[in-house]
Amino acid sequence: MLGVGAIIGTGIFILPGTVAASHAGPAIVYSFILAAIVCALAGMCYSEFASAIPVAGSAYTYGYVVFGEVIAWLVGWALLLEYGLAVASVATGWSAYLNSLLAGFNLAIPQAMSGPFDPANGTYINVPAVVIVLAIAALLTIGIRESTKINTIMVFVKVGVIILFIAVGIFYVEPANWQPFMPFGISGVLSGTSLVIFAYLGFDAVSSAAEEVINPRRNMPIGIIGSLLICSLLYVTVSLVLTGLVPYTNLNVTNPVSFALQIVNQDWVAGIISLGAVVGMMTVILVMLYGGTRVLYALGRDGLLPKSMYELSHKYNTPVKNTWVFSILIALCAGFIPLSELAELVSTGTLVAFIVVSVGVIYLRRDKSIPTGGFKVPLFPIIPICSLLLSVFLIFQLSVHTWIACGIWFLIGLIIYILYGNKHSAMNKK
Repeated sequence: MLGVGAIIGTGIFILPGTVAASHAGPAIVYSFILAAIVCALAGMCYSEFASAIPVAGSAYTYGYVVFGEVIAWLVGWALLLEYGLAVASVATGWSAYLNSLLAGFNLAIPQAMSGPFDPANGTYINVPAVVIVLAIAALLTIGIRESTKINTIMVFVKVGVIILFIAVGIFYVEPANWQPFMPFGISGVLSGTSLVIFAYLGFDAVSSAAEEVINPRRNMPIGIIGSLLICSLLYVTVSLVLTGLVPYTNLNVTNPVSFALQIVNQDWVAGIISLGAVVGMMTVILVMLYGGTRVLYALGRDGLLPKSMYELSHKYNTPVKNTWVFSILIALCAGFIPLSELAELVSTGTLVAFIVVSVGVIYLRRDKSIPTGGFKVPLFPIIPICSLLLSVFLIFQLSVHTWIACGIWFLIGLIIYILYGNKHSAMNKK
């Protein structure tokens, strides 16, 4: 449920429209399939790590065990970028669907308060995006058990809404809208793949929960690989129906699923879809925010960030301080930065983590001090090597601006490590 809750969100309610319109056309289904294959290969590597080392921190902790502190710090820094901007971008999309839902009741949030900073279009801050991030942060401080109960309810709601979209939309599909099927060629499909990797982030966040899971050696692989399979099937089906309902050139909107139903005069279903998206995307924010706070927790525990990141509340037994620090910074990004700028940066952080985990699992097998048993990657070492090569290939499909922004982010991370982490590191003290 955590995996499906995180994966199904922006990837199904927003990305199929924007990526189809500007990168892949109807062939976005191929982009989703390729992304699913890359994630499935990486997911098996994550599963072996989560089974062998069931502690908080996801790829950061795995990198720490296998490669040592410096590489682990860079991976943790990449994960903070990934989870943080993922939450910000989903919150931005959530705001768009909330506006669509309110419009059905002839209500509207003032334009100046409903979009990223862009004075030319009359928007200055995305207030709904800021509010939803802070509201989910408040829920997470109460505890993971309570959060997962609410997550489970919302997962059923949004999966039901997606099935409703498919069931209604399939009767209005015009095969002519699928022509040409691959308007941007193979390069468009590949650049689309590097973007929709973002849609599969959930299984990565699931591995952050390893320390709080009963019987992680059995349950982590089931959660990671099972959620990937379910979500891949839904993504491909929704993309086919969506591009069949509306020409791909018209889909560059922030709420393509409800927009497509409005085009075929199914306004009542579009209203239900908007409601489901508003509810459903909250689960993505919850799981991604959760994943980021647990990475911060692990960084604080190892001395690479201040001890306050590692402190637990006596009342709730959760890292309340790090949750609020992380959430306030993300809320500011959600309030002022456009969705398109956020999505590419998230994909970079994800692919960096995939590369480290794919290489790391090869070294993990050689470490005889790690307990044996639990899940093992099949066809070893072929699958980890394929995962590594595909992740590297997709990173090179991202734009130069994204590379520059990520370079600046990692430079800041290295400076923080040199000035603080290296001096306070638990490993160096030992």
